[in-house]
Amino acid sequence: MQFSNPRYENEEVTYEDVFLFQNYFDGNSRLHDTSIIPESPIGTSIPIVSANMNAVTGKRLAETLTRYGGLGILPQDMDLSVMKRIVTSIKQAHIQFDTPITVTLENTVRDALGILYKRSHLCVIWVDEINRPIGIFKEKDLLEIDQFTRLRELRKPPLITARETISWEDAYNLMEQEGISSLPIVNEEWILLGILTKTNVVRWGIYSPNIGSDGKLAVAVALGINNFQEKARAMIDMWVEIFVLDTAHGYQKNMIEAIKSFRKEFGPHPTLIAGNVITTEATSALIKAGANGIKVGIGPGAMCTTRMKTGVWRPQFSAVYHCSKEARKLGGFVWADGGIREPRDVCLALAAWASHVMIGSLFAGTYESTGDIYYDTNGVMYKENYGMASWKAVNLRTNKLSPFEQAKRALFQEGISTSRIYLKKWRESVGDIIDDCMTGLRSSMTYIGAKNLKEFHEKAVIGVQTNAWFHEGTPHGKIM
Repeated sequence: MQFSNPRYENEEVTYEDVFLFQNYFDGNSRLHDTSIIPESPIGTSIPIVSANMNAVTGKRLAETLTRYGGLGILPQDMDLSVMKRIVTSIKQAHIQFDTPITVTLENTVRDALGILYKRSHLCVIWVDEINRPIGIFKEKDLLEIDQFTRLRELRKPPLITARETISWEDAYNLMEQEGISSLPIVNEEWILLGILTKTNVVRWGIYSPNIGSDGKLAVAVALGINNFQEKARAMIDMWVEIFVLDTAHGYQKNMIEAIKSFRKEFGPHPTLIAGNVITTEATSALIKAGANGIKVGIGPGAMCTTRMKTGVWRPQFSAVYHCSKEARKLGGFVWADGGIREPRDVCLALAAWASHVMIGSLFAGTYESTGDIYYDTNGVMYKENYGMASWKAVNLRTNKLSPFEQAKRALFQEGISTSRIYLKKWRESVGDIIDDCMTGLRSSMTYIGAKNLKEFHEKAVIGVQTNAWFHEGTPHGKIM
């Protein structure tokens, strides 16, 4: 990557300050002539990881993102017992079929409606005592029925299934032919394995899942920098191979000692990402201590108030660019953490030599994130999001301390405790956001003449713009 004007090399700029220049592309197709597989060694086939935030990444989001080739990072605040349960669930999930939401004859309509929005296929499957599908319900099938009615009292809904050996094209054609949007998948004993949607079978022609060395969906775990050994050991025993040592101020003695301790106890095999930092000196120190990758960003996230509280920060594009240059010199890589609002931000972070971008708030407003669905006064769905240094997060993290100790720690909160993240059309699911970002990235690569991410890094030419230039590029046509 280079700046169009060398004098901007050491200017401090963020994503809205910069743009990419056009270049010649000698391929034919954005889809088939561009590869978005990252170079870093974490098994991903797309350069997206989820933020290790309590309101973002849990079982459903990590599982779904990994199916599309990304990686879910479970938060460090999870109890070990909860983390074991979630990792077990992800490892047992099917590599490509989405996990179905199931109900039994004894469940009520209220039960079914209460879990309907947990996954983006938006249906529940009625199963018998040995998990064989009987029928499938969409929301429209249940809305006009008393919520305390048991499902066994309803007329059995129509059911069309397919065997696990069906091809993606045949599955799509079957759904098209039958006028259905969701297709339960069964094995030869008619046991329910998963569910497909028309959108998903199209995606499987584009994305490939992130598989760990155990042949199952990969998962990553975030750890605090104190007393992490028991959790890390348990996760390694469960085939977790990627860890994030995470603290807001990553350039400190305790972090460097934690990295060295991790390597001494668990050896060189697990991939270790450490952060957060914003300078070349910090990047160098953490990689030399034993980290493979560095998480870069202080305060660009939507839920963070660190910049306003402390005055410590760096514009995110410059932070990613300079830290990435240093990391590459030392054989490491960088994750751009925070500030991703639009697909263009993903493109710019990767142009600045990030290997992956870490997404938080965009994912918080999806069916698969950890939060519950709420409705505002207009009946519009939203979820609640909060920062990992907010009062709410600090309170949850310290709830085993004495009330006095909790009160002292609550003074040091740097984040928003409650924010409404609305589920927006075309961005309601993890898959929607992945599609939006990855189609944008593929198009960006063709605009600058790159066939893979290495070429994208090398050929990117960055210009610096005014605020007026940025707004000229936003949609501003009148809707009549």
